[in-house]
Amino acid sequence: MRWFGFGFNAFTQTYVQEKSGEEDSCSSEREVKVSVPVELHSHALRGRISASWSRTASLFLDQDQCVYLAGFCASISSGSSGPVTVDTSGCKDAIISETHLSLAFPDRIESWDLQSKNEAPSWRMEINTQSENSDLKLPLVPGGYISSKSPVFHSLSSHLQAKSLALGGEHAVLLTVAGAVYTWGQGSHGQLGHGGLVPEEEPRTVEALWGMSMRSVAAGGWHSICIGDGGDLYVWGWNESGQLGLPSRGLRKTSQQKTDPQEAFLTEPPSKVSTCLGEELHEEVFISIQAFPALVDVSPPCEIRTVSCGSRHTAAVTTTGCLYTWGWGEYGQLGHQTTTSLDEPQCVEFFSSQNLHVVDVVCGPWNTFTAAVKKEVH
Repeated sequence: MRWFGFGFNAFTQTYVQEKSGEEDSCSSEREVKVSVPVELHSHALRGRISASWSRTASLFLDQDQCVYLAGFCASISSGSSGPVTVDTSGCKDAIISETHLSLAFPDRIESWDLQSKNEAPSWRMEINTQSENSDLKLPLVPGGYISSKSPVFHSLSSHLQAKSLALGGEHAVLLTVAGAVYTWGQGSHGQLGHGGLVPEEEPRTVEALWGMSMRSVAAGGWHSICIGDGGDLYVWGWNESGQLGLPSRGLRKTSQQKTDPQEAFLTEPPSKVSTCLGEELHEEVFISIQAFPALVDVSPPCEIRTVSCGSRHTAAVTTTGCLYTWGWGEYGQLGHQTTTSLDEPQCVEFFSSQNLHVVDVVCGPWNTFTAAVKKEVH
């Protein structure tokens, strides 16, 4: 399996250019915007990856199952100068934020404060390996979940029977074993999917999805996504950068200005834009906030296998091995060899051109990481 990265790279957290004798000050080693997927040659055996704004944590499937950090203060994992030193041998899973590195081991969960010089975790939980799930997937932990900032541990009611959990910038999305979706946290951008913009202190079921079984959930900065059992994609929340895959007024306005600045100024669109096609009048509705789940069409029609959200962008992998991205693209995190933002899903042609089948995707706030394998020849 081969891994690729693209997007924000100011701290070389997305990729590090192999050094050569002809390096100069313009070396792509320090390139901030990476708009073309770049293979991470030294990470071929990586099993999982977690990304914050300035760092990435990679879990390698080698004999020791170690975690390696890249980006700001990457020396943490190597034991050289840095705020903390962590022994990650035997680690089963890891998630990273700007302030904490959380690790799952066969017998315990640890959370380390990256801003502290203490050589001990700031929070720790012992696990009874005989009774707990050995295939633990962070951020879920026995009895609750861990967040990206203090307080690290939050309890969850056992009646929820959580299957997976996604944490956004200010909200959480939980999937139960039965396929129901619950959300809580801040709702100012419609990211909870309850139809309003008010916060929820406790998990509340997303009633619009009731009766439909979901198999996966994801959360961005202020938007949420889930995949139905049939591979359909449901989205809700903030759409300022087109991250929901719905028409965004800001993106269409920017596109108009690039095409014809004078015409765009004279015809600045309101929230609804009318266009005349023949004798029929059609209104294009722009979505700023989608407070209820909406079904997103991916063209051509396909079944979604997995999805991940950045701060304001989204990436989805189809069952046929194609990668689609949309939303904010300022740092090249969409992988389309541009820094243009999109409000509709677009296939990343790089992988098909390289005869690669995409199997997984993980979004950081401003970057994207994908795993791919060579397509089999039939």
